[in-house]
Order: sequence, then C-alpha cells, then structure tokens
Amino acid sequence: MSDPTFETILYEQDGPVVTITMNRPDRRNAMSNRMVREVGDALAHAAEDRSVRVLVLTGAGTSFCPGADLQAVASGAADAPLEPSDFRAPVLLHEMPAVTIAAINGACAGAALGWACACDLRLAVRSARFNTAFLDVGVAGDMGGPWTLPRLLGAAKARELYFLPGKLDADEALRIGLVSQVVDDEAFPAAVGGLVERLAAAAPAGLRTMKQNFSDAERMDLAGFVDLESERHLRLFRLHDTREAFLAKVEKRPPRFEGR
Repeated sequence: MSDPTFETILYEQDGPVVTITMNRPDRRNAMSNRMVREVGDALAHAAEDRSVRVLVLTGAGTSFCPGADLQAVASGAADAPLEPSDFRAPVLLHEMPAVTIAAINGACAGAALGWACACDLRLAVRSARFNTAFLDVGVAGDMGGPWTLPRLLGAAKARELYFLPGKLDADEALRIGLVSQVVDDEAFPAAVGGLVERLAAAAPAGLRTMKQNFSDAERMDLAGFVDLESERHLRLFRLHDTREAFLAKVEKRPPRFEGR
C-alpha cells in the first residue's frame, strides 16, 4: 500500500509506524477545511493498513495546531465548506486498530485539542499551551471534546475548561491528567521516538487486541466485556508470538515476533 500525498499534511510510514504531520507552518498549522478533510483521509488510510501498529499525530515546526485558521474564517476566505462526514478524525484516532499518539510540540487548541484527546497517549513539550477556545469565537465546539475530556479529566473539570476557556501550560496539563508526560523541548523528539519504538516492538496481535479491548469496554457492560476479553485472551495464547513472548521472558532476551 503506497503512501498517499496531501497538500496540508505529511504522511510518512516507517515499517509499522505512521507519522501524520500537520504542515502549514506559515499559519502555525492552523486548520483549513482542506486540512480537516486530509487528516480524516490520512487516518482512514492508516486504519485500513493492518501493518500499521503505531500512529503519531504532530505538527510541523514549533506548533501542534492552534485550531481553526481564524483569519480565513473571519475573512470569509475559507475553502470548500465542511460536511458532517468530514468530522471523523476523533473517531478514527480513538478506534482505529493502531495505538495513536499525540506528540504535542507546541500550541494545541480548539479542534486540535479534540484530536489530541481522542488519541490513546499524549506527550507534550514543556513550552506547549492548551485551550479549548471554542466559546471565545462563539461556537460550542467540534471534534468530540465533550465525549473524550470527561473520560480523561472528569465531568466537572471538562465542563470548566469548555465554559471558561483559558490557556493551560504543559505542567498544569500534566497535573490534571490531560497529558501523560511533559518533556523539555530539546529532548522531545527522542522521548517520542523512544515511546514509538517501545510500542512498535510489542507483540502485534497483543497490541491490536489491547486497543480493541479498550474501545469495546467503553460501550459494554462489565459481564459482556469480560466474556469478550477472555475469549480474545485465550485466542492469543494459541499464537506463535505469544509463546515466543513467554519464552523470551524466561530466557531474558528480546522476543522475535513473526506476526502469527
């Protein structure tokens, strides 16, 4: 499956790892309608590729994405209007088979915060700043924040961030649980790379099944989920890679997975 090409983002695949980079550095990677559509298309492409085990979403330069391109919207110069089907990115980030990582390398606000919150993991540079920002421009919001944020922070804190928008620094984002790790700016690429390497080295079926388990658990009762979880667990024990993982642990060596 060849890598797709886009105008506003970069799509790069290195073995089981895909990196999607929002690439409008002249606008600090602010979202145009085209970017929204292209990110959705890129995520759909990655979700269909069973070789992809880890997906990183980040921004070019020193900004993740500050949300919508305010100048374009205010001037009426925005490109073709969006349709409801264009707002699929948070669902894909949250439910696609690959583990998704938001590598937040700078400003993260509005719809981009929604994308980050839909990822499985969030790492931030110490200089990053966060803001829901929707009410500041008179809108209620998009990209799933009222679904993801209460699950990350609790209902009261999520409502506070939405109804009373304001900038949060990275340390505060870490304190409230919005991100799982904050790294000094110069050490950030290595930290992201180390996390990606660790995940990419995991047993492919185990990693994929773990992601499925978390997605399914959110919409199932406990008894039904435990039945499904145990069925998958027993199925994994019949795989070569699972036996290899146990043997490698006993022999104190790195496992050699074959994807079967």
